[in-house]
Amino acid sequence: MGAPFPPPPTPALSRRTLLRLGAASALTLLAGCERQEPLLLASRGDLPPAWARRLPKPWRSQLLEDPAQVLARAAAPRTGLLQLSDGWAAELRPADLQPIGTPALIERLTPMAAPLAHLHGPPGAGPLAFPWSYGPWVLVLRSRPDLARRRAEGWDLLLDPSLAGRLVLPSSPRVTIALAGEDLERLRRLRRAALAYDDRDGLSLLLTGEAEAAVLPRQRVVGLLRRDPRLQVLLPESGSPLTWNLLLRPAGPHPEPPLEWLGEALEPPLLPALLAAGWVPPLPRDQLQRALTDFPAAVAALLLPPQAVLERCFSLAPLNAAERAALQQLWDGAAPVAAT
Repeated sequence: MGAPFPPPPTPALSRRTLLRLGAASALTLLAGCERQEPLLLASRGDLPPAWARRLPKPWRSQLLEDPAQVLARAAAPRTGLLQLSDGWAAELRPADLQPIGTPALIERLTPMAAPLAHLHGPPGAGPLAFPWSYGPWVLVLRSRPDLARRRAEGWDLLLDPSLAGRLVLPSSPRVTIALAGEDLERLRRLRRAALAYDDRDGLSLLLTGEAEAAVLPRQRVVGLLRRDPRLQVLLPESGSPLTWNLLLRPAGPHPEPPLEWLGEALEPPLLPALLAAGWVPPLPRDQLQRALTDFPAAVAALLLPPQAVLERCFSLAPLNAAERAALQQLWDGAAPVAAT
């Protein structure tokens, strides 16, 4: 005898239902895969889009608002690579990082990149960073041909009385001190002239006319030179501090960095695109000259200054506690006195 209440027949699944269930399963699978994707973290404006688009799967790039956010997520489980400037990278301890595994790529760079590859530490442990781009701090003028004609005065132009209250200085006190020298009165005059200390948004103050001069990393202005004839960029003959872009590998069980992708930044077809956007890898001079063959002469000269000028540019090594305290004391002593 059958069951008193036999189960109803199972309804046939429609084709639409099957497709819907299949799509849901695929989305669930993709979500699971996404959770495993290693991330390259960078702040906005610090990773060339043309390069980021080539990042091979399963890697994925993620842009954050500023370097402080990148630094804060350095130890997150999915963070496999960090893009930071050398100044921000100095906030990391050696124990926070592991070798990035790029000795063959480092050998292709000029010798000045070697200290950055080892974060100014001993080279024996292997490179902790891939220094893929560098550039000097430059003086950018807006509608000031009178000052541009006096380019031979170099960084002394920052002290021109006409720039008082119209000058944007770097957000890093150390860079400003490097430009002004450790002369207290000279630094005090420079600080009195500052409208803002903001190299990330200083270009906006320049373009809106609130400022007439700004000290900025070269990369931030190269792309604008062809579009805005009001801007002129000066790299003084005396040289300038350098800022570096570094890729670093946080400590932890992360996958190997995509080394072929790293190497793409050093050769065509990507290299000319990076140069056009202001990113200059520290390659030998002859390689850069070939890549700049079709560039306008003024832009090429800015991207690859005379060798004598480059030799007077310098990287800023990390400070020890005593050096940091001395510079802080100098900076505080040069603070403008508030009017009473």
